[in-house]
Amino acid sequence: MSIWKRIGNIFSKPEAPAAPKSMLDLSPGDICEVSLVTYEVTGRTQTSGRNAVVLTLRDGSSIGYLYIEQREQLQYALYQPIDGRLDNPAEVPATLELDDYTYYLEEEYEGYASVTGQTPYTNGGQQHVWQYQSDESRLLRVEWQNGRFMLYEGEKVIPGDVKVIRA
Repeated sequence: MSIWKRIGNIFSKPEAPAAPKSMLDLSPGDICEVSLVTYEVTGRTQTSGRNAVVLTLRDGSSIGYLYIEQREQLQYALYQPIDGRLDNPAEVPATLELDDYTYYLEEEYEGYASVTGQTPYTNGGQQHVWQYQSDESRLLRVEWQNGRFMLYEGEKVIPGDVKVIRA
C-alpha cells in the first residue's frame, strides 16, 4: 500500500451505518414480531397514492395480513382471511352484518397495487378497498382486484407490539 493511500485512509470519513428498516420497508424474507408472535414476511402489497402497505405474514401453517399505514404515526391492523362473497364491486354496502356484528364503512379507496412475493393476488393491477369498523372495534377489510373479492377480519395492534426482528 502506498504512503498516499495510507494518508488518505487516515483522513477519510468512515462509512455511515445503514439505516434500519422500518415496518413500511419490509419485504419478503424479512422477519417481524406482532403481539409476541414471530412471522416471516412472504408477500407485500402497496397501493399507489397511499403511504400504506399490506404484508403477508406466515407463522408455520397460518397466514395473516398486517396492514401498516403512516399517518401522524404508524398505525397497524392484523387481519385473518374469512369466507364470504360479494357479487359486484359497485354494490358494496356502507353497512355489513357478519357473525352478529355490524360493520360500518370507514374508508374506501382505489389505486394501482404493486405486489411482491406471495399475496392473494398474483400480479399487480387496479385494486379497490373498503375498510369497515364495528362498534366493538372489530375491523373488516374488503378488497376487489381482477374480478375477485377477498374479505378479512381483524383488530388494531398497538405500535409497541410490532417490531422488526431481521431485515
